[in-house]
Amino acid sequence: MVNESSGGCCGRLHAGHDHMSKDIQDTHDASRAHTKTEIDPICGMSVDPTGAAGQYDYKGATYYFCAVSCLERFRADPERALSKKPVNLVTMPSSRKPLPMMQPTEHAEIDPVCGMTVDPATAAGRYEYQGKTYYFCALSCLARFRAHPEEVLSKKKPLPMMQPTEHAEIDPVCGMTVQPTTAAGSYEYRGERYYFCATRCLEKFRDDPEYYLLPPDQRVPKPVAVPAGGVVEYVCPMDPEVLETQPGACRICGMALEPKVVSAEDVGNPELEDMSRRFRICLGPAVLVMFIAMSDMIPGMPLHHRFGGEVLNWVQLLLATPVVLWGGAPFFQRGWASIVNHAPNMFTLIAIGTGAAFGYSILATLLPTLLPASFHRPDGTVAVYFEAAAMITVLVLLGQVLELRARSQTSSAIKSLLRLAPATARLVRPDGSEEDVPLDQVHVGDRLRVRPGERVPVDGLVVEGSTSVDESMITGESIPIAKEIGVSVTGGTMNGTGSMLMRAQRVGRETLLARIVQMVSDAQRSRAPIQRVADVAAGYFVPLVVSVAVLTALAWALWGPEPKLAYALVNAVAVLIIACPCALGLATPMSIMVGTGRGATAGVLVKKAEALEVLGKVDTIVFDKTGTLTEGKPALMTVHPTPAWSESDLLRLAASLEQGSEHPLAGAIVAGARSRKIPTVASGQFQSTTGKGVSGLVEQNSVAIGTASFLRETIGVTAGELATLEAEADRLRQEGQTVVFVAIDGKAGGLLGVADPIKASTGDAVRLLQADGLRLVMLTGDHQQTANAVGRQLGLDDVRAGVLPNQKGEVVARLKAEGRIVAMAGDGVNDAPALALADVGIAMGTGADVAIESAGMTLVKGDLRALVRARRLSKATMQNIRQNLFFAFVYNLVGVPVAAGVLYPFFGLLLSPMIASAAMTFSSVSVISNALRLRRLAL
Repeated sequence: MVNESSGGCCGRLHAGHDHMSKDIQDTHDASRAHTKTEIDPICGMSVDPTGAAGQYDYKGATYYFCAVSCLERFRADPERALSKKPVNLVTMPSSRKPLPMMQPTEHAEIDPVCGMTVDPATAAGRYEYQGKTYYFCALSCLARFRAHPEEVLSKKKPLPMMQPTEHAEIDPVCGMTVQPTTAAGSYEYRGERYYFCATRCLEKFRDDPEYYLLPPDQRVPKPVAVPAGGVVEYVCPMDPEVLETQPGACRICGMALEPKVVSAEDVGNPELEDMSRRFRICLGPAVLVMFIAMSDMIPGMPLHHRFGGEVLNWVQLLLATPVVLWGGAPFFQRGWASIVNHAPNMFTLIAIGTGAAFGYSILATLLPTLLPASFHRPDGTVAVYFEAAAMITVLVLLGQVLELRARSQTSSAIKSLLRLAPATARLVRPDGSEEDVPLDQVHVGDRLRVRPGERVPVDGLVVEGSTSVDESMITGESIPIAKEIGVSVTGGTMNGTGSMLMRAQRVGRETLLARIVQMVSDAQRSRAPIQRVADVAAGYFVPLVVSVAVLTALAWALWGPEPKLAYALVNAVAVLIIACPCALGLATPMSIMVGTGRGATAGVLVKKAEALEVLGKVDTIVFDKTGTLTEGKPALMTVHPTPAWSESDLLRLAASLEQGSEHPLAGAIVAGARSRKIPTVASGQFQSTTGKGVSGLVEQNSVAIGTASFLRETIGVTAGELATLEAEADRLRQEGQTVVFVAIDGKAGGLLGVADPIKASTGDAVRLLQADGLRLVMLTGDHQQTANAVGRQLGLDDVRAGVLPNQKGEVVARLKAEGRIVAMAGDGVNDAPALALADVGIAMGTGADVAIESAGMTLVKGDLRALVRARRLSKATMQNIRQNLFFAFVYNLVGVPVAAGVLYPFFGLLLSPMIASAAMTFSSVSVISNALRLRRLAL
């Protein structure tokens, strides 16, 4: 049994700890066995080299890392990492208050994965194994334990710094329990010494002590600035695991690397500039070589008679040499690298083909006597193929230019999103003065003026004024949204005709726009399962093509017409050149890249390419009710007084009393009074009876609110008075409302109906999904009567009520066991396990972070109509991928045999290597062009 509560760990404060804890534990065990450990130069943690997440050689020394993020930070700036001073360990007592989950308790448990102390009441999850219940600080620890419980329990002793001790201290940054004797470091501030679990926490505290001395719930997110002169990382579009700090070619496929993080500015593309320059310079000499080679076709052969065949061969040699050796140098370099790295690719074939043609031609020019007599023409010279080598090189250069230009357009969606953020913001200072400041100088809490027609600079709340905001660039919905005091606004959206004053809440990389850009960028580098088809084919492709080229040469040399060897060479080169593994390799990633970008502009964020592939095949969608189908915020729907009271008086007294309650229903009642402009007054003698109701004194009236049994048994309201309200209460329950009774001065005063309203967009989305033939299932913890009311309003037949949080995953598992392809849509912490278990997890962008992290897809504004758009996008993207793969396979299946000469015995047709080169270029460009059609997809 699995149960996740909303308490969770301390979340992002030590997000890095979860995935490092097992490696740390392995290191601890290894150290007891006297095995050598290394120190991660970034975070200072001990690392077992045999289980390190990565290693990096720098200046003759090898450094080991606990996580890939530490490795990447070190690789970006090794000198800075190595220049940090070692941390001193000092032991002095302290009394920092720990986070709730880590507060001392008589029944504290130890997380068996990371060794942290966990309070069962606030644990992120629990798992029963072999009759014992284990508790976990985070869902990631739970998932790791569930996958390999025996392995975890075999080394479950907590880390030394986290073992219970009478003098344990609390790390003020992440809230972890730390032993002073084994702490990673300490720092004295205002006469008190603080201890830290890792040097990273120490550095954060030392930079801003006041911030981390605040209680965790009072810390506002801090903007993350991009360091000036930061290192740009480059990634391969076909092999995203290849990551370099310099532009160049992929060591696996040979394709040009591109920046991992897209910039809004149109910065130069060094690879495109280099290929363009080589193409422009080489085009002229290649055309001259082509003209000389074809001069024999001119009536009377004037050039041949004027200069002679030998001179013309030498002229072609002089013109072709710089074209092939300088213009084609990148192709030879990549071809050689592919052989060295045992990763043959398109450039392997190009290098072999052009190299063979060029090498043979040099031999025929310099040492013609070494060739058989059948190769010689009447004048004693030998036919050369400099024009084939030169034109192949120029055409491949042209293909690279066209491909790089087309690929640059695949990131246009991210660039358009980045350009939504304005360069400046209008800052309103405390004295009321205003000035425009750069966006990177805006901090959390700043007040900003947004004038009509301007873009909202960052995420925040409206504190003055009202307006309407166009959010179509993020949500895909064209209707402007009204914004008034207390309503949130999103950075990058367009303000309408009103003026407003807002308070910044999230800036920098924490804004919704920045998170969207990051998620889309990550998704574009992920790999869809269908990519495996192309990967398997590509693995055999190059060796197979080389074998076909050799067989072609042998066949022509044995059975071809004279000159046999010349025909053998030309046709073998044509086979090598026309084959294009890049068309296969690009078929999937190009479509995924463009498709995820198109989704981002329509309010659909794809986190994993697999989700985009599977969503179109889904036949069942499971919805969590609260926050997914409904607003997730209870609202006052009905005020029904008895004849002795008016609606306004009943609501004023009830809302005044409920001001002292923290119950969600109380908040709905108070908000309902405010929305109706009904003022509240102070209350006294407030008492709360858990699970039943509240009572107190308002304007000298004794007021009680709660269940009918509470009013009858505790307050003394007669059953007869309550009976007059029961019929109305039953009617409201049939409509899906939760009913509370109100008593005033010991007599029934009326009742209030509270409900979680269905989202305005839910009805349309449900009808469209049902029309698409999908089975829709609603899960809720509500009573069956309330759940049925919601189901009736939406037209849902499969409504499952009384489902506990830990049972949602079981429902998904049962549906999958029936052979269904299941998508799960939810927004809460308790939905995370079901989201992860479903074939496709769909999170609401308005929901909890853990739900978004567990899902493969996010609907930005929680609008389910975006789910309809996501299915259309999924189907269109997969169709586009299948088109690309079909074209790539058919092109190679037809092109290679034609180049080998299978048509020659029947039609006398042979394929020139130059035409083969043009065809090869066309194949890659056509795949990219087809993928770019997704940018114009109507969703």
